Amino acid sequence: MSTKLNWLHAELAALREQNLYNTIRTIDSPQGAWIVVDGKRVLNFCSNNYLGLANDARLKQAAHDAVEKFGVGPAAVRSIAGTLALHNELEKRLADFKGVEATISFQSGFNSNGAVIPALVGKEDVIFSDELNHASIIDGARLSGANIARYTHNDAEALEDAITQSAGTYRRALIVTDGVFSMDGDIAPLPQIVEVAERHDILLMVDDAHGEGVLGRGGRGIVDHFGMHGRVDVEVGTMSKAFGVVGGYVAGKKEIVEWLRQRGRPFLFSSAVTPADAAACLRAVDILEESTELVEKLWNNARYFKKEMKQMGFDTGASETPITPVMLGDAQLAQNFSRALFDNDVFAMAIKYPTVPQGKARIRVMISAAHSQEDLDKGLEVFGKVGRELGVIKEKI
Repeated sequence: MSTKLNWLHAELAALREQNLYNTIRTIDSPQGAWIVVDGKRVLNFCSNNYLGLANDARLKQAAHDAVEKFGVGPAAVRSIAGTLALHNELEKRLADFKGVEATISFQSGFNSNGAVIPALVGKEDVIFSDELNHASIIDGARLSGANIARYTHNDAEALEDAITQSAGTYRRALIVTDGVFSMDGDIAPLPQIVEVAERHDILLMVDDAHGEGVLGRGGRGIVDHFGMHGRVDVEVGTMSKAFGVVGGYVAGKKEIVEWLRQRGRPFLFSSAVTPADAAACLRAVDILEESTELVEKLWNNARYFKKEMKQMGFDTGASETPITPVMLGDAQLAQNFSRALFDNDVFAMAIKYPTVPQGKARIRVMISAAHSQEDLDKGLEVFGKVGRELGVIKEKI
């Protein structure tokens, strides 16, 4: 009998024993405030659908119209025969929305990082990377072959020290940070990082996946939030979160975008996003430019939920955004908490290693503009009930 996969059986068994095995639930409805999960209707506190656009009638109509005009797929990579008029229009509109010289779109935010980092630095270079940067940044950095110097999370002084220590050892350098950190919900100190980058004349890149549609005027992101226009060389964004669709993009200097059209590997070697996706993203841009209502609703919901959770005694970490981590520490406790929530019609998954460090397990609540006051109160009621039952917060007196 073959033994070549025995190691996999052992590794999977170890994950289960350590309470790190991820049981993936199945969604059988459109994304929204309430969804059907494994056949059960539950309050959705899991998705990245910040503005509730994933099932918006306007986006669905735009996608339908694009399919009728362009078909269901581009059938080619962008550099050969896959660039549709929709792709060009989307990139122009995104550049206008972000206030940058140019943008280039990719199949996902993950692919965007895999495209831009190896295109800008290589084996003779160095990347200064926040220690809590997203996995896609980490993978893009590894693909580049550059030396990776990690600096203490959100610490501009530590970044300065890392640059000083690496002086004279590299050809080119790149500073990379998330804008909003997806597990903790805290925001990068961009003004201080910009000052460091400018002082040392180093390229600066910000992954704004969780800032798009959330921070800045009408959701224009972290650069707009801090008024740093023209001082950040590369912004990576995604259209699969607040935009409610799928895809990613790189925004910034026109020379960088032009270079990515020549050397961005996902652009050159993977088919373009579908006409329906591009058209729906365009409609999402329209909506964000027309009104700030959804962004304001998102923040009002987030402030209310976090305030009430803290009053009940929950630890919501260092979050400054609608991302609300409910810190529990132990992976088994987080799993038990998530199951109890689901039993009470609330869908909020446990987040544990390797997504977060060992001992930092949590429930990550993703608040949306789609949630009503009644939805939030229902969620708060269930969190309080489960928290008291599992001894996370004290019983009411």
